[in-house]
Amino acid sequence: MANVDNPPELNGRKAHSIEAVIDRIVIREGIDDRLAESLQLGITHGEGTLLVSYFVRESEESSEGVWRDLVYSTIYACPNCKISYEELEPRTFSFNSPYGACPTCEGLGTRIEFDPELVLPDTSIALSQRAIAPWKNDTDAAERQHKKELAGFLAGHSSAWTTPLDQWKPATMQQFLRGDEKEFLGLLILLEKEYATAIRPATRERLESFRGEVVCPACGGARLRPEARTVRFGGLAIHEITGLSVERAAEFFAAAEVHPDNAPIYGPIAGEIRNRLAFLSKVGLNYLTLNRPADTLSGGELQRVRLTTGIGSGLVGVCYVLDEPSIGLHPRDNQQLIEAIRELQGQGNSVLVVEHDQAMMCQADQLIDIGPGAGLHGGRVVAQGAPRDVADDPNSLTGKYLSGELRIPLPESRRRVAKTRSITIEEVTTNNLKHASAMFPLGVFICVTGVSGSGKSSLLNETLARAITRRLTGAGPKPGPHGSLRGVNQIDKLVEIDQSPIGRTPRSNPATYTGVFDEIRRVFVETREAKQRGYRSGRFSFNTKGGRCEQCQGQGVQKLEMNFLPDLYIACPECGGKRFNRQTLEIHYRERSIADVLEMRIEEASGFFENFPVIHRLLKSLTEVGLGYLQLGQPSTTLSGGEAQRIKLATELGRVDTGKTLYLLDEPTTGLHFDDIKQLLQVLQRLVDRGNTVIVIEHNLDVIKTADWIIDLGPEGGDGGGQIVATGTPEQIAAIAENHTGRHLRPLLNGAAMSPESAGDLV
Repeated sequence: MANVDNPPELNGRKAHSIEAVIDRIVIREGIDDRLAESLQLGITHGEGTLLVSYFVRESEESSEGVWRDLVYSTIYACPNCKISYEELEPRTFSFNSPYGACPTCEGLGTRIEFDPELVLPDTSIALSQRAIAPWKNDTDAAERQHKKELAGFLAGHSSAWTTPLDQWKPATMQQFLRGDEKEFLGLLILLEKEYATAIRPATRERLESFRGEVVCPACGGARLRPEARTVRFGGLAIHEITGLSVERAAEFFAAAEVHPDNAPIYGPIAGEIRNRLAFLSKVGLNYLTLNRPADTLSGGELQRVRLTTGIGSGLVGVCYVLDEPSIGLHPRDNQQLIEAIRELQGQGNSVLVVEHDQAMMCQADQLIDIGPGAGLHGGRVVAQGAPRDVADDPNSLTGKYLSGELRIPLPESRRRVAKTRSITIEEVTTNNLKHASAMFPLGVFICVTGVSGSGKSSLLNETLARAITRRLTGAGPKPGPHGSLRGVNQIDKLVEIDQSPIGRTPRSNPATYTGVFDEIRRVFVETREAKQRGYRSGRFSFNTKGGRCEQCQGQGVQKLEMNFLPDLYIACPECGGKRFNRQTLEIHYRERSIADVLEMRIEEASGFFENFPVIHRLLKSLTEVGLGYLQLGQPSTTLSGGEAQRIKLATELGRVDTGKTLYLLDEPTTGLHFDDIKQLLQVLQRLVDRGNTVIVIEHNLDVIKTADWIIDLGPEGGDGGGQIVATGTPEQIAAIAENHTGRHLRPLLNGAAMSPESAGDLV
C-alpha cells in the first residue's frame, strides 16, 4: 500500500500500469450498497476491468500478513490465452441471427458439398483400383493428372496408393479428405475446384451426383457459433436441449435444479416452458424433437403445433379454423387431439374444423355436411345438426357412412404372400429406427402402420425408396443407413406418389402435368383452319410466344404487388383470363376453342374426346380417382395436397405398365371423404390385380383393413419407437392384444369370415 500512498515518479520513456484507488472497505455487515457502488465505479473507470487488493493475515492472532490481488473483468477476454468473446445476449443463442449462427454453415447445420460416402462408396478397395467414384471412368491421361494432384498426400503416405481404404487410420483418412494444412488441399477441395471450373454441362451434372447435404464440420449440425455451444444449463448446451423430444425435454425441465439466487429468474421462464411442452404433448406431438425443421412436418403436425399456441395464449372469444388437424395421427392419438380442441373451446372460444375423421365428427357439437357431390355437383349444405341428426338424414352421404348404412367393404379374400417373391431391407438405423429389418412381399397391397413418429417415413421414404432408386438407376438421393437390400431385381420401376404440389405457379395444371394437354394441342393442330394458317403445336401453348397473350404472358392473370399485404391477382384485361391471343382463339374443334377446353371439367372433357384413345385414357384415370370435378386448366396453386397426390396417381394409371412396378404412397387418404376413399381403394386394388405392388403409409382404418399385408411400427413414437412390432394380415394384427393398431382394427373385422389363423398365411 506504500506505493499507493506515495506514488513514485513516472518515467515518460517507460510504460506504466496506473491504478486508481476507488475505495477502501472493511468487510462487515451492512456495506452491500457501498460495495456495489464502488464496484460499479471501478468497472466504469477501468473500462471493464477491476483490481481488488485484499489483506490476508498469517493467523487470527497475528497482525502480519500479505496483500493479494484479484482481477475481475467484464470484457470477456483473457490476455494470457489470447481469447475474447462478445457479450452473451439472447441473440447469441439463435442460429437465425448472424450473432449466433455458425459462421461456416451460416446457421443451416448442413452444407452442400461433395459427400465422402458418395465419393468413396467402396472402402474395401484401394486408390489404385479407382476407389474415387467421380474419377472412376477417367482416361489414363486423366488418371495421371489426378495422381499428380494427390502427390502431396502420397509423398507422406507411400503405401496409401495400394492399401484398401478401410485399412487406413482415421487420422490419415481425415487428412486425405480435408487436407493436411500443408501443401495437400484434400480430395474434397480438389473435387470442388474441378466442379467450379467445369465448362461442359455433362461434366457438372456428373459431379453434381456426388454432392449432397453434409453435416457442417465446424458445428456438427448444431448451427450455432462456438460461444453458444459452450454455455450449459443442467449439463446440456442449448443445441443438446433442443435435440430432445418434447417428452424428454419436459422431464429435463421438471428435474432441473438451479441455485436459489437464480430461482426468481428461472421460475417464471421454466413454468412457461413446461406449459408449452405440456400443450405439445396434449395434441399428440410428444415424439417430435424441439429442433425438428418445420418443412419436415406434415400438414397435420404443423397445424397441431399452431394449435398449442392457441391453447397456451389464453385468449377468449376467438374463432379458430382448423383444416384436417388429424392428418398423420394414429387412431390411438385422436382422442388427445379432440380433448385439446375441447380445452380450447372450453376457454370461451369457437372451433371450426374441416375434417373427414369419423371420431372427430362423432364428438362434434354440430356437423355441417356440404355436398352432395364435388365441384359443380356440390356447394350446398346437405345436412346440419348434431352427429345423430346428420346420420339419420337420408340426403346426407356422410350420414349414411356414420350410421353404417354405407361402408367400405372388406375384400373377399387376401392375396397370398411369399418370402421368395419379396424385397427385404435389413438393419435400418435412419433417424429413430433401431436396426429395423422388414420384408415387403411383392404383388400385394401392403400397409405400413404405427403411431405417429414411430419411423414409417424413415423406413420407406428416406431409406427403402432411395435405396431402390439407387439400385435401379445408379443415382438419386443418399438413402438412410442400412445393411443389405435384396429382391430389387424382381421389379423394374419404383413410382413414389406424395402430396407435394404438381407445380409452383398458375401455369401448371392437371392437363399439363398428366401430359394430356400435348395430345389436345395435336387435335387442334389437325383442324382444317389450323392447317390453312400453318399453325403448329406451339401455337396452342400458353408457355411459348406466338399463340399466348403477351400482356399476361399466358398466365391469364396479372399480379398486383401490395405493400404489407399478399399479392393480388386480377384477370388479364387483354385476354379476359383466356391466356391466348385472339388469332389462336379463332381455331375451334367441335365449336370449342383451346381456352374453352381448358375450362372444361375433366369428366366433361372425357366424353368430349372419347374418340381419341390416349386423351380418353388419361382423363378416365383422373375421373376414376375422383377428380372429375376439376377443370383441366385449374391452376396447381389452388389444388389441395390430396388432389395433387391423386393427379400423380392418375398419371401413372394412364400409362402402360409392365406389371412389375412398385408404387409407394404416403397417406393417400388425406382430405378424402369416405366415398372418395372407397373409390381410391378400388383403383389401388386394380393396380395390384395387374401384378404390381402398392405400399401405403396410412392411419385410416378403412385402408388398413383392406390391405393384404401390414407392417406395424412402434410401439411408441420418437425414441420409444423405431421397431417393427408386428407383421401379418389385418386379422393377425387384430389378434395381438397389446398392439395399438390391432386394438382399433379389431371392431372393424368382427363378423368377417376370415380368421387370423387362415387368412393370407405366409407361404
